Amino acid sequence: MITLDIFADPVCPWCFIGKARLDRALAQRPDHPFQRAWQPFELNPTMPPEGMARADYLQAKFGQDGAAKMHVQLLEIAEAEGYDFHPERVTHQPNTRNAHRLLYWAGLEERQEEAMEGLLAAHWSDGRNIGDSTVLCEVAEAARMDPRLVERLLASDADIDTIVAKEQHARERGINAVPSVVVANAHLVSGAQPTELWLQVIDELSGTPSDATQH
Repeated sequence: MITLDIFADPVCPWCFIGKARLDRALAQRPDHPFQRAWQPFELNPTMPPEGMARADYLQAKFGQDGAAKMHVQLLEIAEAEGYDFHPERVTHQPNTRNAHRLLYWAGLEERQEEAMEGLLAAHWSDGRNIGDSTVLCEVAEAARMDPRLVERLLASDADIDTIVAKEQHARERGINAVPSVVVANAHLVSGAQPTELWLQVIDELSGTPSDATQH
């Protein structure tokens, strides 16, 4: 198996789109050689623990015009590619450190795919606050984790140092944006790459002609 270390933050819209595109490629090549490992990378590590209103966050980060343009671009991509993506439902910008702790624990139980899927859907499809412990416990339960154990862990400082250290190591390696995918601990693929690119990568690794390159 070839490890894909995916540095992502559930509140990043391009992470939502990037995962959906990669999912489609992997579904089309069920014998693919990849094993995904979701790695923590907080877009806003200084976000207050309680988060903030998303409108205020977008205004401060992008300005009104920039936020509007990004919103339109993302919706056009989501509609064209058929994703259940509803950024208009997102009213709160959460602190995601606890979400990353949940993903870390999910990795220990081999439930990361389900947990990341649940976090992205909760935020981008349902507009829920994934900084809230109740929401995180519900995501955990849907991912077949023990929600009572997760609740106890979230109420503690368990593995906060681990998450911070992993993020620091990523930045030291040159990761400065998400999504970023490190293939086999050697090759960096940045951004929400299209499904066709991943199909080409899979086919090159398996030594078979790619349908994506035959047109």
